[in-house]
Amino acid sequence: MRALTFSEYGPTSVLEIADIPEPHAGPGQIRVAVRASGVTPADCSVRSGRFRDFMPVSLPHVPGVDAAGVVDEVGAGVTGVQPGDAVFGIVDLAALGGGNAEYAVLATWAPKPAALSWEEAAAAANIETAARALDRLKVTDGTTLLIEGAAGGVGTVAIQLAAARGATVIGTARAQNHEFVAGLGARPTTYGPGLGERVGALAPNGVDAVLDCAGSGSLPDLVDLAGSPDRVVTIADLNAAKYGVHLSTSARPGGDPQAVEGLAEAAALAEQGRFTVPLAATFPLEDAAEAHQLSETGHARGKIVLTL
Repeated sequence: MRALTFSEYGPTSVLEIADIPEPHAGPGQIRVAVRASGVTPADCSVRSGRFRDFMPVSLPHVPGVDAAGVVDEVGAGVTGVQPGDAVFGIVDLAALGGGNAEYAVLATWAPKPAALSWEEAAAAANIETAARALDRLKVTDGTTLLIEGAAGGVGTVAIQLAAARGATVIGTARAQNHEFVAGLGARPTTYGPGLGERVGALAPNGVDAVLDCAGSGSLPDLVDLAGSPDRVVTIADLNAAKYGVHLSTSARPGGDPQAVEGLAEAAALAEQGRFTVPLAATFPLEDAAEAHQLSETGHARGKIVLTL
């Protein structure tokens, strides 16, 4: 099968399209013929070698942690899904990849909502990450939530999920993205110096929780705004422990019931017309290097997707 691979850590030039053996669904897994798959900052960090000391991968490696496609193989013990079903989901994250290929094995999945295109449905990792962080922060009706980096792949999803739960959402973004962020349901503001004053003007009673999607080094300020490090979750700042903040990196390896709930939550909202996946850009698999380059700018507005 055709797959995106790299055989050494390095810049985007190490990426290539190769013909490799097809994977097969093991117990509790399914295999899909991929229609679209995602590119995440984590994929870029794995490829560059940034994670090699604590999350090494076997080389050559196929990146991609989420995919949407048609089921063509069902592993032992799997019920409720059959070949021909359209699904979206996440690989076994112990492998840190496998999604950017013609066939991908998923460990966590849900039926693809008809309201989402294949490209939009290739955002399962973003959805799962956002839902998991919101659950940890206990975001519910009446919560005031600040999202740092609200215009990115996870931030755009988190805005909608939090708003659907009844939260008031404040989102930081570049000025040119304020209208975009507001359209998703957040009160926009800029990041950087003076954030406390700007957030105070938007939320005079303070914020109850903070989700950092940017990893820009702002955790000390975000902890001050929240009033306690246990009210802050980051998905991007590897220095989180220094400030007593929880770093939420991924779902548990294998199928994760909580991850399934997050996908189902987004799917139900999509069918109600209350959830979408903003797409920053869509590339054919052969142009994956461009997709990685866009991700590494840190300014992609929404999800980056590869199509087959």
